[in-house]
Amino acid sequence: MELGLVIITSLSLLFLFWIIWQFIQAKKFTQFKNFVNSELKEKVIVAIKNDLIEHRNDDYPNNQAHIDATIYYWTQYPIRILQAALKYEVIDEKWLIESKNIRNSQHLSYIQRQFKD
Repeated sequence: MELGLVIITSLSLLFLFWIIWQFIQAKKFTQFKNFVNSELKEKVIVAIKNDLIEHRNDDYPNNQAHIDATIYYWTQYPIRILQAALKYEVIDEKWLIESKNIRNSQHLSYIQRQFKD
């Protein structure tokens, strides 16, 4: 009887710690996603504008309509913002690793895979 109670108590505590760990991971992911949607999005918009203006020519006029459409496409979803940040070198993989956001970026990529280009 006493051994069964110890086992049930141990399993309950283990489950409680696992739930707390899951909550902490979810909170970190939400913070990363908010960072992507706010701070990173602004930097990506600036990088896109600068890149399109810098590469104007007769074949690719990159007028304001082109710039607006490109910004709309790349900033529609958090995964695209992250992809654009990597493409336009706003951040790099080293930053993702050092800031311990590589797992969050992988999770974001997985859950929003239908929005990737």
